[in-house]
Amino acid sequence: MIHAIFAVAEIGVCARFFALHPISLDSCINRGYDYEVLLHNATFCLVPRGRRLGSFRFIEVLQAGCIPVLLSNNWVIPFSEIIDWKTSAIWADERLLLQVPDIVRSIEAERVMALRQQSQLLWHMYFSSIDRIIFTTLEIVRQRIHQHLWKDGRVWNSFPGGLVTLPYYTDTPSRLPWNQQQSTSMTLATGGQKNKNASQFTAVIYSQQQAGSPLVPATSSGPLLHLLRVVSRSQHVARIVVVWASDSPKPPPSRWPSLTRGIPLHIVVPQQKQNIGERFRPLDLIETDAVFSLDEDATLTTDEIDFAFHVWRHFPERIVGFPARTHYWDDTKGQWGYTSKWTNEYSMVLTGAAIYHRYYHTLYTDWLGPLLHKTVDQSHNCEDILINFLVSHVTRQPPIKVSQRKQYKSSNLSAVTSRSPWNDPDHFLQRQTCLNTFVALFGYMPLIRSAVRFDPVLFKDPVSNLRKKYRQMELVNN
Repeated sequence: MIHAIFAVAEIGVCARFFALHPISLDSCINRGYDYEVLLHNATFCLVPRGRRLGSFRFIEVLQAGCIPVLLSNNWVIPFSEIIDWKTSAIWADERLLLQVPDIVRSIEAERVMALRQQSQLLWHMYFSSIDRIIFTTLEIVRQRIHQHLWKDGRVWNSFPGGLVTLPYYTDTPSRLPWNQQQSTSMTLATGGQKNKNASQFTAVIYSQQQAGSPLVPATSSGPLLHLLRVVSRSQHVARIVVVWASDSPKPPPSRWPSLTRGIPLHIVVPQQKQNIGERFRPLDLIETDAVFSLDEDATLTTDEIDFAFHVWRHFPERIVGFPARTHYWDDTKGQWGYTSKWTNEYSMVLTGAAIYHRYYHTLYTDWLGPLLHKTVDQSHNCEDILINFLVSHVTRQPPIKVSQRKQYKSSNLSAVTSRSPWNDPDHFLQRQTCLNTFVALFGYMPLIRSAVRFDPVLFKDPVSNLRKKYRQMELVNN
């Protein structure tokens, strides 16, 4: 019986040859092909019934990127309660094995590609690790118990899947960042505005000022006040929220500026000021889909802010911003490295000046594991690296860098510069430690390198500045 199972499996990896070449079973099997090589190069693979309720051949075939041809008439497919296997597998009667070659030959090339893509998608979302299998099982059980939180089948069978879709966030799939891209692009193409949430952003400024700091809003020349005025002049800002994580008391309303255009200003004191991850906590004040995350010492212009938001509206599922960093593999140390050197490639965009979808606040707070949060809390660092891990893990895409100035972190205040973490030699070592810890907890490196940068039309072209939409971007510090 065991030999028969392996023989049928070997015939399965030859199914591709049956579909393309009229050769005999014996000639295919007797050529001495390596099983693993055939498996990974086959288009169709037979999955016979096993000795138990399931068959490890099924998982093996999915992992190899092969379309499973199921030969078990009464077998219940894994997770059939949520997965539509008709879009990724072929059924054949196990009593009519010799009809399989004719069945696979009759499938059109377009459907073969669709079946293969969907099978790979399901493999990565639900079967690629023991953790994913367990989490999928628990999520199905949770849905059975809490029927009101049942997820639509389209959520489970489309990217990025049901495990990263939290039903209590919204019951409208189009409000999720990866489903919003198409509707946003259509809105931009027609020149219309689908809704206020999609056409504006909420600025969230993270402040860790110390008592007596020149940044405290006591004078009109402080960088924080300057940033508030710059952001308030944006034509897309709906609200400004300052997360006051300073040990000093929150300044009274009289010490805060009167912003232009009547933009609402809210000062929020987090419950755990020492937890730097509080900057990503979901807030009821954030009603727009876009969140523009800013450090208190960010030196941006209104044009830069507007342009970054314009780019983000075309890529609402990604992080879009200015300061970029990258990771690399260090062969000498046998671990991942972190660098801020200016290179052609990057894999992270820091949230000191970046825009992203507010749904990632919910995922960061409620979906990430406690060990990941503990790493950030103990180091009081690396929260921006972690959210880049999260977004790349969910979307399988890199962030996007927009026109960036090397003066991003510059400041004329020596007091600010002296205590800046960017001047601390241990700062990058600590972030490198975080990087490797996150890789271990995620189980792989999700960050993806990119060499793409978005600049405005006519940026730095030798034409009249009056012809350019974002004119101030080239005049800073000139």
